[in-house]
Amino acid sequence: MTDSTNEILSKSGLLANIGQDFYRRGWVLGTSGNFSAVAGQNPLRLLITASGMHKGQLTAERFVQIDATGKVMAGAGRPSDETHLHLALVRQRGAQAVLHTHSVWSTVLSDAFAKQGGIRIAGYEMLKGLAGVRTHEHEEWLPILENSQDMTALAVKLEDTLKTQPQMHGFLLRGHGLYTWGQSISEAQRHVEILEFLLEVTGRTLLI
Repeated sequence: MTDSTNEILSKSGLLANIGQDFYRRGWVLGTSGNFSAVAGQNPLRLLITASGMHKGQLTAERFVQIDATGKVMAGAGRPSDETHLHLALVRQRGAQAVLHTHSVWSTVLSDAFAKQGGIRIAGYEMLKGLAGVRTHEHEEWLPILENSQDMTALAVKLEDTLKTQPQMHGFLLRGHGLYTWGQSISEAQRHVEILEFLLEVTGRTLLI
């Protein structure tokens, strides 16, 4: 069942507000980043940012609805080039919202730690902001995937990673940025804030 028109406008409005907030924080400058939220199940309908949208100028009207194959069902424009990654997270994690940022720290660290295949973060109180985490002693592993222009192949790689790393809350694309998700838009937003904080702490610590 697909959400009502009012519910869809509410979700797209929330995502637009998040885009403006993240833009002010420097996490999605220009047209970088993309956001999505599930608007219906059986059949799947996903709200996602239209390609080329300036995230600091997002409005509720600048989203399209797609089906499980990425086909546009409503709205103007074409969906984000990274649509297949969003769909993979919805399928594999049951994500209700997916948020992708292009911050300086996520970009720099995704390249700096690429040879290790990921970034291990532990010992920080902020980790408790991630869903299911109850202690600062938690060890979070953020996998780093090589970026590719072949989004279909990259989505397959992502699905393989999700199967082998069931506890992960996010991942990085090398030289590209952070992806995270949640069981609601607000949970996904919280995960971005937590992980961006932890990435900045990690980066700044390396400079000491």
